[in-house]
Amino acid sequence: MLLKGLKVVEFASYIAAPGAACILGDWGADVIKVERPGGDSMRHVFADVKTELPSNPTFDLDNRGKRAVVLDVGKPQGREALARLAAAADVFITNVRPAALMRAGLDEETLRAANPRLVYALVTGYGLEGREAHKPGFDVTAFWARAGVANMTAPKGADPVMLRTGFGDHITALATVSAILAGLYEREQTGKGRLVQTSLLATGVYTVGSDLAVQMRFGRLMSNRPRSQPLNPLSNFYKSSDDRWFVHNPRRGNQDWPDFATVAGRADLIEDERFATGKARRENSPLLVAELDKGFGAMPFDEIAAKLNAADMAWAPVQTPAQVAADPQVMASGAIVQVEDGQGGTFPSPASPARFPGADQAVRPRSPTLGEHTREVLGEIGYSEREIEAIFEADAAA
Repeated sequence: MLLKGLKVVEFASYIAAPGAACILGDWGADVIKVERPGGDSMRHVFADVKTELPSNPTFDLDNRGKRAVVLDVGKPQGREALARLAAAADVFITNVRPAALMRAGLDEETLRAANPRLVYALVTGYGLEGREAHKPGFDVTAFWARAGVANMTAPKGADPVMLRTGFGDHITALATVSAILAGLYEREQTGKGRLVQTSLLATGVYTVGSDLAVQMRFGRLMSNRPRSQPLNPLSNFYKSSDDRWFVHNPRRGNQDWPDFATVAGRADLIEDERFATGKARRENSPLLVAELDKGFGAMPFDEIAAKLNAADMAWAPVQTPAQVAADPQVMASGAIVQVEDGQGGTFPSPASPARFPGADQAVRPRSPTLGEHTREVLGEIGYSEREIEAIFEADAAA
């Protein structure tokens, strides 16, 4: 594993920061997850339906392969134990708000004074500067809404919709991993760690950066259009006679038009003056969509797929989550990893989105139970059995 020997301490909850730590763990790092008494809130995401669901795959996704420690940083013994963990670590990841970290003596300046090689990764909602830096942030607030992603995603005039679980968090997790690896590389050159920081807000801005670059340069931006009125009818969603959607993305400008019309069974449209040029197709976009709907709507999906493939066109089916999970190309791409279920078997889960040919992941260990490794980890950083018992007796660990 590429990061074998790297020691990571995670003092975080929810998704973005734990997701970053999980990726490092998937790549070989030893990740110690430190939770407050009661545990990461994501452990309880299915609490209301726990009688129906035997496991918590949302938590498992971002916490597989970690070791779990419970420390109460509201008590001196808990704070000291976490500081000692950080003193022996290469990376410290947290999404606790800076003011609370400062009060607990777990801020970057304090921890790096004891361990100058520490890469301290701080994930926030809104960054470290500015009047609103202190605000709590989730991906639906800081990433989705504040960064403009929700507005640019919904067609003009449509109500905004909620994003799917962890959408902005997982993109921020990738950004955080990138920042950590850059910090580790610099440490190899200088011998010193550093603070690296990511935010849901800045990640959201970058995610829709292509559009925002236009807004920032020219002061305006075309809104997202409904399917019936696309800017380019060749770049659109269409449905087969058996009610399966697909999307096509032209890659050769006007050269794709004859092939696409032919695939749709509408070669009669190729020379139609309403659609013969790119400009004409834009001006008559709703009319062309309606005509192409008729063509594709008369064919079953498998026939459309075969014709699109034969023409070497860039397209894809619009798949349901169940179809994604069963897609052999998804599996072949390395997008799925098997995770131990704790009962001698495994279950599939999304993999970290990178492959290292020749060093592909084996089956990943399950996510830990709350406080499963507290005694083990405290012993590794020099606490005697008697000292560990004293910490437990003080309710500073569990």
